[in-house]
Amino acid sequence: MNELMRRSGLEPLFDDMLKGFFIRPMTFDTRSDLAAGIKLDVKEDEKAYIVHAELPGVNKEDIHVRIDGKHVSLTAEVKKETEVKEGEKVLRSERYFGQVSRSFELAHDVDEATADASLRDGVLELLLPKKEKTTGRKLIIK
Repeated sequence: MNELMRRSGLEPLFDDMLKGFFIRPMTFDTRSDLAAGIKLDVKEDEKAYIVHAELPGVNKEDIHVRIDGKHVSLTAEVKKETEVKEGEKVLRSERYFGQVSRSFELAHDVDEATADASLRDGVLELLLPKKEKTTGRKLIIK
C-alpha cells in the first residue's frame, strides 16, 4: 500500500491528513540567502579576470579575499536579524550568524600586487590581472 501511495503522489496528502486535516506546520526560513553559497560570474579577457560575487547584506569589512597564484578564496561573515511586530507586540525575532566561503582556481596565475576589489549594491567585483608569463633564464656558471 505504501508503494502505491508513493507512486501516485498521495503520500504527502495522507501525511497532511494525519497531521491536522490538510494543514502543514508553520515554518520560518531563518537562513540567509547566502546560506546556499556565494554565486559567482567569472569573465576573462587577454589581460585579466573579472569576478562578480553576490554578497547581499554583507558589509565590506566582513569580506575577505585571498589570492595564491591561480587559487582565489572568498569568505564572508553573514549576519541577519529579523523582527516581526504587530503594533508593540513582538511576534517573532530571529537571528542568523554564519560564515560562507567559495574557492576556485583560474587557468593563469593572478598578479596579486595589482588586483583590485570593490563592493557595490551587494555585488563584490574583483579585477584580477593575469601575471605576466616569465620566460626561463639561463644561468651562467662562474
